[in-house]
Amino acid sequence: MQPDVIQRVLGYLLCLFSSTMIPPAIVAVLYDEAVVGVFVWSGLAILCIGSLMLWPVRHVNRTLRLRDGYVIVVLFWLVLSIAGALPFVLFAYPEMSLGQSLFESFSGLTTTGATVMVGLDQLPKAVLFYRQELQWLGGMGIIVLAVAVLPMLGIGGMQLYQAEASGPTKDSKLTPRIAQTAKALWLIYLGLTVACGLAYFAAGMDAFDAVGHAFSTVAIGGFSTHDESIGHFDSAAVESVAIVFMVLAGVNFSLHFLAVRGRGLAPYRDDAEFAGYIWFLCGGCLLIVTGLLFFTEWGLVDSVRLGVFHVVSIATTTGFSTTDFYNWPGSLPFLLLCASFIGGCAGSTGGGMKVIRVLLLLRQGMRELTQLVHPRAKLVVKLGHTAIPPRVQEVVWGFFAAYVAVFVVIIALLLTAGLDHVTAFSAAVASMNNLGPGLSEVGANYASLGDFPLLVLSFAMLMGRLEIFTLLVLFTPAFWRR
Repeated sequence: MQPDVIQRVLGYLLCLFSSTMIPPAIVAVLYDEAVVGVFVWSGLAILCIGSLMLWPVRHVNRTLRLRDGYVIVVLFWLVLSIAGALPFVLFAYPEMSLGQSLFESFSGLTTTGATVMVGLDQLPKAVLFYRQELQWLGGMGIIVLAVAVLPMLGIGGMQLYQAEASGPTKDSKLTPRIAQTAKALWLIYLGLTVACGLAYFAAGMDAFDAVGHAFSTVAIGGFSTHDESIGHFDSAAVESVAIVFMVLAGVNFSLHFLAVRGRGLAPYRDDAEFAGYIWFLCGGCLLIVTGLLFFTEWGLVDSVRLGVFHVVSIATTTGFSTTDFYNWPGSLPFLLLCASFIGGCAGSTGGGMKVIRVLLLLRQGMRELTQLVHPRAKLVVKLGHTAIPPRVQEVVWGFFAAYVAVFVVIIALLLTAGLDHVTAFSAAVASMNNLGPGLSEVGANYASLGDFPLLVLSFAMLMGRLEIFTLLVLFTPAFWRR
């Protein structure tokens, strides 16, 4: 462990993060709002703290080690989420507690999209812009983490492809250097954001809403500038734009890179995870639309419009809504929440367990059933045309076991805090899968929850975003032994 190296990186991150207060301050000036000082003082405070951390270790120039990487990855989200809560603490209307401020910041940077803020239509545009900006920055951080950093640490989802290599693996990257990889991903991410914003504007949004919703759509975040979310616009064109870009943002970003570089669709066509992702979405749409036709009085057009939008939004863990889906009849809300466990592809901004892990769990389950019938057969688990090494299969099962264990602990803590069973279950699902909206008390927002359950859910968001092992490894004695 090299504390001075870690301190230097965090100091740089805080100094860099302080600059994110400039855009909302400019928005406040443009709209003549009185919250300019909130962002100016927040930026200066974060810059001072970062500078104080950086100054004593500014000449340290040693290479990061494996354990340093784990600590920095965790502290990246933890420290920046705490720093990101400062504007909410200083913002006097509506007055937010420390727990609520931390929850809103964690929800933004982890792209969860759960909120304790109500009356969004009356809030200053600078505050609304800041919330959307948090999600956009967190979304890009996730991409760089998943594609450029986690494979080097031997964790995350990207190294699951050892042979087909739809993206970088532990020993190979999209480009020879991580800096070049991150730059390429930034350009893809920025390009999708610009295209999404222009499409929203063409569909009828004003410029402010178009930019804000482009930020949260490409980040698969789900924050909106209106209490009614996408439903505020009551526009099939806007919903269509959202569906297209939610689907694109849920795809492994290295596939986008390879498709742009090769100027063709072959990377998507040849990728087993992408095929599974599309099949899951199509199957979910068919199931929910059929359920709406059966359980409600809506016609075919309305059922398709509402069903497809909410399946894509919930399954990709974006969390946008056009209606109170949590009040739908029968098992439909529960089935939608279950879809969020699958989430997006590895290397995307989506949450959940990731499509590739779910596919491998299904393949392994089928292998075990076949083995019961043919006990002497030598069966190999394949994804596409690639045989999956036993070690990767063990990691997937280990991840699933850890995911379930943490999920149970989160629910138990929420029940201890006094939440009813439906609220506790759905809040845990929505937070760990980085989804946002839940059921019962947390269907519309999380404003009714106290500070303790909000802090528990903030921890759950972080666990889900860092894919469990990255954070759990810090709690093992072996990690701290020399």
